[in-house]
Amino acid sequence: MQGKDWLVTADGKYQACKSVRIWDLITENYRLYRFLTQLEDILIKESDESVYLAQIRQLVRRLLVNSYWIKTQHPEPDYQTGTSVKLLYDELGFPFTIQTVTFTPKTQSNIHNHGIWGIVAVLKGKEKNTIWQRNPTAEYPNKIASSGEIILNPGDIISFAPGAIHSVEAISEEPTVTFNLYGETTSKDRFAFDIVHHTAKNF
Repeated sequence: MQGKDWLVTADGKYQACKSVRIWDLITENYRLYRFLTQLEDILIKESDESVYLAQIRQLVRRLLVNSYWIKTQHPEPDYQTGTSVKLLYDELGFPFTIQTVTFTPKTQSNIHNHGIWGIVAVLKGKEKNTIWQRNPTAEYPNKIASSGEIILNPGDIISFAPGAIHSVEAISEEPTVTFNLYGETTSKDRFAFDIVHHTAKNF
């Protein structure tokens, strides 16, 4: 299924981006190890945020088009917590987090950033992303305001620049499954935001 590509920037703006046609991505024997190598190459060679995020979105789409294995590697729904996570790859010194996440219907996240760039692809179900932007005042330097919503369907991919703020809600009647890829997170740059008290704290 041909999906849409989205880019969310640190200032709370977002835009639909041109997506590569699926049939241009089909290849034989495309494995996770090749994806990891190409991902590392992109970030070594490219420092422009909008360029490397576009290249990584295409890389993720290539992986999902050609790897049935990835689509089967998702955790069962956890109806107590609302969220369950399956780590797909973890190597000491390799600065990426690769996982699939299952959200039960109506599960909502807190408002947060990731402290680094991130890519999320919807594999199953439907997800609403509320995008937030900083709106500081002298009294509340961590005040934020909503700048819009993006509804993601299966096949859609959303990318977040470092500093982008969002919250997520699973809005389909069935569990929502996503493929999530993040760069190396610096904990001091990752925050959860409280829109009632206009505060932000590390998490």
